[in-house]
Amino acid sequence: MHTVIMVEFVLYLVIMLVVGYLVSRRSKSHADFLLGGKQLPGWALAFSERATGESAWLLLGYTGFVFATGLSGVWVAVGIASGIVFSWLFLAKKFMSEAEATGALTLPGYLAARFGRHGKPILWLSTILIFSFMMFYFGAQIAGAGKTLFAVFNIPTHIGAVMSVLVVVILAYVGGFVTVVWTDMIQAIMMLITLVVLPIVALVHISAADLSISAALTAAGPSMDSWTGGAIGFALGLLLFNNFAWFFGFLGGQPQLSARFMALRSKKEAKQGSFVAIGWTVLAYSGAFMIGITALTLYQGQVFADVEMILPFMILDLMPPWIAGILLAGILAAIISTADSQLLVITSSVSEDIIRRAMGLNLTEKKLVMISRLAIVGAGIVGLVIALTSKSLVFLVVSWAWAGVGCTLSPAVILTFIWKRYSGIGVIATIVSGFVSTVIWISTPLDAIATSRFTTFFIAAAFGIVFSLLFPDKPEKDADASTATTEDPLPKTD
Repeated sequence: MHTVIMVEFVLYLVIMLVVGYLVSRRSKSHADFLLGGKQLPGWALAFSERATGESAWLLLGYTGFVFATGLSGVWVAVGIASGIVFSWLFLAKKFMSEAEATGALTLPGYLAARFGRHGKPILWLSTILIFSFMMFYFGAQIAGAGKTLFAVFNIPTHIGAVMSVLVVVILAYVGGFVTVVWTDMIQAIMMLITLVVLPIVALVHISAADLSISAALTAAGPSMDSWTGGAIGFALGLLLFNNFAWFFGFLGGQPQLSARFMALRSKKEAKQGSFVAIGWTVLAYSGAFMIGITALTLYQGQVFADVEMILPFMILDLMPPWIAGILLAGILAAIISTADSQLLVITSSVSEDIIRRAMGLNLTEKKLVMISRLAIVGAGIVGLVIALTSKSLVFLVVSWAWAGVGCTLSPAVILTFIWKRYSGIGVIATIVSGFVSTVIWISTPLDAIATSRFTTFFIAAAFGIVFSLLFPDKPEKDADASTATTEDPLPKTD
């Protein structure tokens, strides 16, 4: 049984590496390596954005979360789906036009371009923020890969993690953004197949065994069959809001997702991408939710040492080997598609935001690409160390990273888009307050009361507004040219 699955796993990895190599020849310049050079279709970017946004967190973390919490876990899906719909309908086109106007290749680069007099501190602070949290986000993906390979093949988790890092680093190294997007497209389809097929098969088994989902939920615990988790009053409000709070991280602050918007070529392709992304989201989250619920029904009474292994356990239990191999490859696809994009975010912070923009080093395109590749290797090693030493659940680690990066930079993006009085000092205050508040919140019992995904967003937004009012930007005509971010400053847009 495992031989067949192993062959399919290896075949999947080989196909990814071959595709990665073939499309890598299209990446020539540093801009191509980091953002694709505006040569990618909207539908491919949409698949890539969804594959990047949904990782081991969705297939392992969320399915295990629903298995452990019951029907109330649906509010996480509602919050995330709402955020995805909002970002594609209202932010994608704005990101595309702003990237064209400023020539920015990264989210920090865009913020620095809009607030040029304070560009350097914005670049440095956003890089520190991204490194601090994105490395743990990346480590969570590698930990998820190690868990999956252990559950399927009994491969020691540290060996599985090393194997996964090698594949991710190679894919990101050979062709940068273009390679990642095209391999993401394949992986997004594989993820969707897993999330749609498995709950259908599980429902067939439930029907054949004459099992009752409602009875299983009732037997699992007093709150498992409640859409509100049995909470009432203030507790109900906190439960719903804490789960829905994933929404705030989708408001432009996740650099690995906003890069896909910045790479769009036209409004027509942005609209095309929105249909693909929203359709994928509805199918994927509906399937993931049902996997958790059907697992509760099929395995009622069983105790699992790690609830985040429910999905691979179900696949091995319910599917014939040759299908199981394909569906299990969908888990690995989720991990790789997110991890390689995170590596690109980290490396772009090094080569583009710090070395080229903040430090102003005048390097050739070839040297910038080489620095990016070295950063990929270095970040891969650091992420592997985090994966091997972290004991936290994938769901929890991703939640912290979502707050630290997404819910800190999202208010910066939204305020930049809609408020003309938002200032460079306001951006700095947003980033610093978001970073500090997230660290404090997740280090204390406060996070169990109100999630940092909510508090970080509003604390960062409040500090940004207050400091913008206290320290408004001077008129651009009075700005000292010597304070520009680089020797070829990017223009500020309205």
